[in-house]
Amino acid sequence: MKTGALRTNDVDSDDVSDFTKEFLFTSGSGQLRAKGVRERISIPARDGESAQSPLQETLTRAFERARKAGQENPIAIGAIPFDVGEASCLYVPHNYEWNFGATVKTVTDSGMPALVGQSSLPDESGFKRAVEHAIVNFRHSDVRKAVLSVMRELTFASEVNVEGLLANLAKQNREGYQFRIPLPDGGDLIGVSPELLIRKQGDKITSNPLAGSAKRMVDPTADKANADRLLVSEKDHYEHSLVIEDIRSLLSPVCAELDVPEKPSLISTAALWHLSTRIEGRLAYPDTNALQLACLLHPTPAVCGFPTERARRLIRFVEPFERGLFTGMVGWTDAQGNGEWVVTIRCGTVQRQTVRLFAGAGIVEASQPDAEWAEVQTKLKTMLNACGLSA
Repeated sequence: MKTGALRTNDVDSDDVSDFTKEFLFTSGSGQLRAKGVRERISIPARDGESAQSPLQETLTRAFERARKAGQENPIAIGAIPFDVGEASCLYVPHNYEWNFGATVKTVTDSGMPALVGQSSLPDESGFKRAVEHAIVNFRHSDVRKAVLSVMRELTFASEVNVEGLLANLAKQNREGYQFRIPLPDGGDLIGVSPELLIRKQGDKITSNPLAGSAKRMVDPTADKANADRLLVSEKDHYEHSLVIEDIRSLLSPVCAELDVPEKPSLISTAALWHLSTRIEGRLAYPDTNALQLACLLHPTPAVCGFPTERARRLIRFVEPFERGLFTGMVGWTDAQGNGEWVVTIRCGTVQRQTVRLFAGAGIVEASQPDAEWAEVQTKLKTMLNACGLSA
């Protein structure tokens, strides 16, 4: 039986009326903060790209009720799981505001309690066996890529201060999309994703997929050498191309214009270099909302594999835990159809004194198990550093 991860369930009316729940989503210099739950939407996101889907119809009715209650342009904020057949974790908040040029929220105590235990699922040998299994599968099927992941569970001596952890995360990661989403079990989903799935403003869209990565180094010369190697890596460019071609094929039919650069560029976070392609377009049907577009793209080969459904079946077979919200998407959509959704990576959940962290690596036939294990450990560093720990 697989161990549960970032899962969602229905909540009762007392939870739904909670005025104290806090939400955060940052984008560039903008910081979206929301508070209180007017409604929670748990309808699964399957077929969410369609305006007639149960999710979209539920969202439309929720926005109508919020407007009648006095909100001029209500929003939905929250997360969609990796498996769109599972319950969504979306909320229409009582109030929200955008702040631009906002600084990190002041926290009197951003220190972490003492660590009393930790474990990895799978462990190193189990993850490497899964990589080997995937590579063998590639040679006997049409699956070309599968993303395999690990969960690191940390247990602290006392309850973790979520605002303090968020402050640590923001100080160490000035770029990226930071988020905090309350979970139905009383915990919080937090993280700082580097990967923009989709942004919609009017009829303009932007997507910035990442695939292929290399570790950042303290020494500038070594750091540049790692970046240069990534930029010419055949294995990483192949992995990246699978993602770009999939997104191109999905966005082309809904766009009047679509600009996809011929070659990726490099972007960096505090822990990693990434191959990045910034895709921009103009919608043929501007009434399509941001969540519809996000559902159209999700999950991309960057977090699942290629072809998508066959890769998903392989993941289910070899991963020993349910991903839940990890490698799903997190963000917001307003009643005018605008919004931003990012890929739920560089993330974890906080539930009192327990923190669960997640990281994954894209596996292709040229992958090496040792290197892929090293990659997921590097990706865990973002959240581990915020917890005051090393990988």
